[in-house]
Amino acid sequence: MKPTLLVLAAGLGTRYGGLKQIDAIGPYGQTIIDYSIYDGIRAGFGKVVFVIRHYFEEAFREKVSRKFDGFVEAAYAYQELDAGLDGFPLPPDREKPWGTGHAILVSREWIHEPFAVVNADDYYGRHSLAALAGFLNGSRGPNDYAMAGYTLQNTLSEHGTVARGVTECDEHMFLQRVVERKKIEKTADGIRYFDPDGTPHALTGNEIVSMNLWGFQPSIFAHIESQFAEFLTEHGREKDAELYIPFVVDELVTAGTATVKVLRTEEPWFGVTYRADKALAAASMRRLIDQGMYPERLWDR
Repeated sequence: MKPTLLVLAAGLGTRYGGLKQIDAIGPYGQTIIDYSIYDGIRAGFGKVVFVIRHYFEEAFREKVSRKFDGFVEAAYAYQELDAGLDGFPLPPDREKPWGTGHAILVSREWIHEPFAVVNADDYYGRHSLAALAGFLNGSRGPNDYAMAGYTLQNTLSEHGTVARGVTECDEHMFLQRVVERKKIEKTADGIRYFDPDGTPHALTGNEIVSMNLWGFQPSIFAHIESQFAEFLTEHGREKDAELYIPFVVDELVTAGTATVKVLRTEEPWFGVTYRADKALAAASMRRLIDQGMYPERLWDR
């Protein structure tokens, strides 16, 4: 059975100022998702599941997913605020989704095979997706997972702070810890991040980080469900609290419940966290097209 590609596309794009999931960066209106799906098909993924929200479904289908009809099987899961709460009362002031862990959880109905996770607004590179597909196609245990590891200094925005899962690995490149660091930024004196209380901490820039390119077995759904219930009990009444998938994975690795092989990649990464990132993303894609990595038109029949 071929693995599935899960595309997380339900974010609000607050810092971007709009639905970055459907904004074009290619020469014929291609989005970053177009290139992820194209790479995924080349790597051997057999199905795509999109996590979206109902309010922009029509625009998403029109501008993005209709182009894949006839190329790959597709399904849709919906990250609505009340999904998967299992009786927990939805806070009246809650507006944003519950995080990437919750986004993966709402897709469980559609995925019964090994799968990879990608963000809709991140370009990961052809070889990185192929490495994940190779891992998922191998003989694995039910709790054997993988992660593509990028170099931190290659993943920062020129236009504001970002959040990254900063990792620690053993000598065999198995994950030991992954900690979600927020407000990472480049300065004239180097790279730093800030604690929630505003305390700055220096980073070298050579740290291996998660960009949410994960390879999972279906067992991950039960693990997330359990942790999401605990998260709601502890943080569910907080307006902006989110369950991040690096937190879920860190808990599993620390407890010895799962192993995560880190597949180191030096491929170029780019994304569109901020509106000003779009021009750089478009220029980066133009270079890849000129190098022969992609055709001008991806979905010509």
